[in-house]
Amino acid sequence: MKSDWQKSWFTVWTFVRINTKRFFRDRTAIFFTIGFPLIFLFVFGSLNSNNSSVSFNVALINNSSSEFSKEFTKNLQESKTIKVNKEVTSLDDAKDRMSRSELDAAIILPDDFGKVQGNNTYPSGQAQVVYTQNNQSSGAALTSVLQSQFQQINQGLVPTVSPFTVKSEQLNENSLSAFDYTFAGLLGFAIIGMGIFGPINVFPELKKMGILRRLSTTPLRVWQYFVSTMIGQAVIGLLSIAIMFVIAILVFHLEVVGNWLELAVFIIFSIAMILGIGLALGGWAKNERQVAPLANIVVFPMMFLSGTFFPRFLMPEWLQNISAFLPLTPVIDGIRLITTEGAHLINILPQVGLVAGWMVIIYIIAFKVFRWE
Repeated sequence: MKSDWQKSWFTVWTFVRINTKRFFRDRTAIFFTIGFPLIFLFVFGSLNSNNSSVSFNVALINNSSSEFSKEFTKNLQESKTIKVNKEVTSLDDAKDRMSRSELDAAIILPDDFGKVQGNNTYPSGQAQVVYTQNNQSSGAALTSVLQSQFQQINQGLVPTVSPFTVKSEQLNENSLSAFDYTFAGLLGFAIIGMGIFGPINVFPELKKMGILRRLSTTPLRVWQYFVSTMIGQAVIGLLSIAIMFVIAILVFHLEVVGNWLELAVFIIFSIAMILGIGLALGGWAKNERQVAPLANIVVFPMMFLSGTFFPRFLMPEWLQNISAFLPLTPVIDGIRLITTEGAHLINILPQVGLVAGWMVIIYIIAFKVFRWE
């Protein structure tokens, strides 16, 4: 004979199977839980990929007939840094395109550029960089690039002694790429999507169909229903996050330096906490009209203030202090510390403590406000 404890957990596992099967039959749920985060992964992965090369779209207007200017023009047109638009042949056309932000700047070579001046035995000249008022950063950067190129040319034409020099040294250490930093935020976005939007869509629908009301007449208890939902969502969440990790590693060369087991434990812990918010909102609401505005009020501050899409250190200090206590913030910070800095669970006790504290508060509220119909 089965004990009461065994019967209770048999019921839990039965509902885990039911909820999981229902999820995989729902194409919309699959898209928003697995597909939608992948779209964001590819978008932000492309924006933050490790391609650090800078390029400028410019017009090159050569008013000189010297051989040096022709050779200089040819070299610029072959450059990967400076992309010359060959269609632009006049300054007026260049100004028109710059006003529409089609060009970053225009490089003008005057008619005496590259010619031998006066008693000199070498060619000389001054190129002019023209840019718009609101494109000063690109203009200054392009000027710096051209100055560097001219400096190399000058050393070849007129060698001089350089009393002061500088040398660089490359360390045998890798720094965080932009994508490595952003990926933890994308995981937070995926967790909040599956943890909150899943229950708030399912629970009101089940209430509307009368399924939860019929379940309330059975020996099923609220904690069994919550635990079965939690386990099912954790399994689905780990599957979604595993797919994100595989793509991030293979496509965007994510480097995970932390312990995979500790990372998985922390992610499961985080999913359970965020899921409590969805259970509280979905369990309280009678229908979709009630839950949608409330969910937006809860989700959007976390999404934009917890470091999901941009670092929190860019915020004012007072806002950082407030956002540090949002439920999603310790989740993203903990994942980032484990994946990028190799931190162990013992090293992120403040984040673990915040997640645990929020879990207790959220589930107390969820049990209090849950209603079967």
